[in-house]
Amino acid sequence: MKSFLALAILAFTSASILAAEQPQNNGVVHFDHEKVSAAFASGGPLLLTNNFKVQTGRRTGPGEVEIHERDTDVFYILEGTATFVTGGKAVEPRTVSASEIRAKEITGGEERKLAKGDVIVIPRGVPHWFKQVDGTFVYFVVKVVEGTGLR
Repeated sequence: MKSFLALAILAFTSASILAAEQPQNNGVVHFDHEKVSAAFASGGPLLLTNNFKVQTGRRTGPGEVEIHERDTDVFYILEGTATFVTGGKAVEPRTVSASEIRAKEITGGEERKLAKGDVIVIPRGVPHWFKQVDGTFVYFVVKVVEGTGLR
């Protein structure tokens, strides 16, 4: 029930922001199944605006620690399992672009096992890291930029 509620909030928030972004076509943005399938095949963006980003994620291994100074991440897990760490302290942090920090690992964070059907919301400024990925891990991502609704 919690993941359904989180997904409903995600859909409502995304639809509301989309409506505000694209008034010329009543705010409706449609991605056909072929474009979505192609994006999920490799992981990547579907829509990028100044207020939010809609992306697909695909991992087959761990990644770097990410800290977004302006974005809140909302993940909906579609396939696979992964060990995901949030909070704690980033080890050897470095700035990779404006408002984006990467690091080697996290110490003292909270580990969670993410699996199909889970939804997780990571507020801006919180270190997060895919520490371990079991097989192929596929997820849908909405990144909401600071000041646009989730904070």
